[in-house]
Amino acid sequence: MSSAVNEDYLKAIFTLQETEEPPIPPSRIAERLDVTTPTVTSMMESLAEKGLVEREKYAGVTLTEEGEAVALEILRHHRLLEAYLAEHLDYEWSEVHEEAEVLEHHISEDFEARVAELMDHPATDPHGDPIPGSDLEPVEDDTRPLSDFEPGDQITVARVRDENPEILAHLAEIGIEPGTDLEIVAITPLNVYEVQVGDAVRHLPESTATALRVTAEEDRGENPAAGSKA
Repeated sequence: MSSAVNEDYLKAIFTLQETEEPPIPPSRIAERLDVTTPTVTSMMESLAEKGLVEREKYAGVTLTEEGEAVALEILRHHRLLEAYLAEHLDYEWSEVHEEAEVLEHHISEDFEARVAELMDHPATDPHGDPIPGSDLEPVEDDTRPLSDFEPGDQITVARVRDENPEILAHLAEIGIEPGTDLEIVAITPLNVYEVQVGDAVRHLPESTATALRVTAEEDRGENPAAGSKA
């Protein structure tokens, strides 16, 4: 199995662990990578033999310290590349994920360092996701899913999942991105979120709402940078 495939799996597990409690079930990894669950199960056996994940029978996997380091390295490549593509090559935020997926496995550490220096070491990528530092330490995340909040709550978009370009394009069209302030007006029985964005009320179906992670004022009290636009 190529190192690029190993890195894709480790990165997927890490990104799931950012917002979900491990162990991560094979079905969630399969959904993330658009592969079958048996394929994931086989791959987890291989990664466990390499000491990159720990398997818990019938539950899922957790990254080992070594596996986390590999995941953070490739995630740093990915998110730095997304930032570079958006800032210097005029890519839309809905386009950068696929390009970074290809490039992340092939850049040198010198290239990575030069890109980071060129952009003055950005803290986040265009989707608001934190970029691990060169020390490869995990970045604390104080964001919460939109579903944690109720009508009347005032929140700020902090992160947007980057896998679905159609959702990203729609959010850009209605003026929602990291740093955008929202007020939840209502939540319909079909889980459509009505949110106030400036002078307009926008309707976010559940598939779009679940792509958003946000902060509220009480979250930012402990971490002033949380939810702010980079």
